[in-house]
Amino acid sequence: MEQHDILMSYLRVTQHMSQQFRAHFGRLNLTFPQALVLNVLGEGDPLPISALAERTGSANSTVSGIVDRLEKLGLAQRVRSEQDRRVIYVAATDRYNELRSRAATDVGGYFEAILSDLDQEDRQMLFIALKKLDEALTRREEAEFQQNAQK
Repeated sequence: MEQHDILMSYLRVTQHMSQQFRAHFGRLNLTFPQALVLNVLGEGDPLPISALAERTGSANSTVSGIVDRLEKLGLAQRVRSEQDRRVIYVAATDRYNELRSRAATDVGGYFEAILSDLDQEDRQMLFIALKKLDEALTRREEAEFQQNAQK
């Protein structure tokens, strides 16, 4: 197998996944980043913007803008900490929880539905391959960071 074949397969898969997520979440009037933020919020307790950004792999400013739009949709709300009034948390609303229970709105559940045609062995192989790709990308990012720090 050639590197070109791997690259083309990767590009096709990411394009398909993007199209599937856009179509699914678009029917719910959500973007994929909005659905991702809601998925994290739906997992448990309210989170500060910084923790939400870290969990979604996004910048604080990006998540803040997403939360603004989710508040307008009535799916998320900012809640001031009772212990420290300077700290603001973000929580999913009851409206989101109702939507989530009626439709496969969480990213993990929808991804699981997409992968349902794969047997357990194929899922395991896919997981291992993606984990190795992630590790290789992380090593490259760290090496580039080190090179830039030395300049």
